[in-house]
Amino acid sequence: MTATGSESTKLIIIRGNSASGKSTIARTIREQFGKRELTIVEQDYVRLQILNGYDGPGRPYVGLIDLIARYALKNGFHVIVEGILNAAANGAMLSQLAIDHRGENFAFYIDVPFDETVRRHATRPLASTVGVETMQGWYRPLDLIPAIDERVIPPESTLADSVALIRTTANL
Repeated sequence: MTATGSESTKLIIIRGNSASGKSTIARTIREQFGKRELTIVEQDYVRLQILNGYDGPGRPYVGLIDLIARYALKNGFHVIVEGILNAAANGAMLSQLAIDHRGENFAFYIDVPFDETVRRHATRPLASTVGVETMQGWYRPLDLIPAIDERVIPPESTLADSVALIRTTANL
């Protein structure tokens, strides 16, 4: 691919299973850091809102996430790419994005056991349309991508702890 970003831009990848807190962590970081300098590329938004839920052969959301992240980095934004972003469908794209990024890269995997995932999911509006069986099909325990050297955030990490860890590690 082509180099993107600059030495001063930061790429932060936050992955984990459904209901692990990825979106909340990313949004909290942006609220604390500043909305104008930090772009969040949410897998769910790209897949469900922009592409209207399409997740079939070829998974076009993967390429669109890559394109949006590269565009933001190229234009001087720090970028958080967040979502389930399972390794099988997204690992190659995320690895290449990190390789091509001229600045610093930081990757985090939020490790939440399935029973806690189900408990958290039950508190969300999505629980009325997405059942436990569907979530079981999505669940991948410690679905790490070795090429991007992910730091595992343990299940006992609070929102404040997780945000502080990522902000400190990425020097935001």
